[in-house]
This record gives sequence, C-alpha cells and structure tokens, in this order.
Amino acid sequence: MKHLLMPALVALTFAVTAPAAAAELATTTLTIGTHKLTAEVATTPEQRQTGLMNRFSLKPDHGMLFVFERSEPLSFWMRNTFIALSIAFISADGTILNIEDMQPQTDDPHWSKGAALYTLEMKKGWFAERGIVAGNRVEGLNRRLR
Repeated sequence: MKHLLMPALVALTFAVTAPAAAAELATTTLTIGTHKLTAEVATTPEQRQTGLMNRFSLKPDHGMLFVFERSEPLSFWMRNTFIALSIAFISADGTILNIEDMQPQTDDPHWSKGAALYTLEMKKGWFAERGIVAGNRVEGLNRRLR
C-alpha cells in the first residue's frame, strides 16, 4: 500500500514547490526620484508570462521589472494574479510613459502609451502614494538586465 502513496506525495511536493521555484528571479535596485525599490527581473518569455501570477502578497517597496527584447506598444492583464497592482510602462531611456492601476483576476488589457522596453509592477497605489507620474525617470535600468 505504501508504494501507491509515493507518486501522490511526489506530485503534491512538486505542486507545492513549483511556484516557489518559479518566483526565484534575480533582483535589482531601482530608483525613481528619491524612492528606492527592489524588483525581481523577468527577462525570458516564460518569466514574463508568469510574472506575479499566483502570489498573494508583495513585500513593501518590492515589485517586478519586465524586460523586453525591443521597444514596442505593450499590453498587460491580470489573469491568475491575486494582488491589485499598478504598472508603469517605461521607455528605453527610462522615462515612465504611463501608469495604470490593474484589478486582480481580470482580462482587461492595460496598454502602454507608446513604445516601452520595460514595465514595472508594484502594489496598487505605490506610484501614486509617492507622487510618481508619467515623465519621471527610472534609474538603475541598464543593459545587464537583459
């Protein structure tokens, strides 16, 4: 009887540990004005597709930076994302193009207002609480993130 439980235990262990492994991304420190933050860096298509899905919290002043191969109009949604987020669409030179608030578990598209190379997701309201708006620059973005 014991051998029948082993595959179920292995499957359960994998199901519990898989999201944690997916969340282990490199981090970087970014600065916007006088505000510092720590961002996990999603650079591959798989990392960008997963993003902050299936998470239920973020540490204070922590978020996720998405790095793309080329500047282009970008769109994000919140499928399987349980945290309300604000997203900053950022041009190649580090200028914030626009910031959008996104509701959890929705498929509503949120578009950049121009060609973006980066996006930064933070807990909803993080940018507004700090007076960060379109036109501000994000420092700490560089080629090594790609």
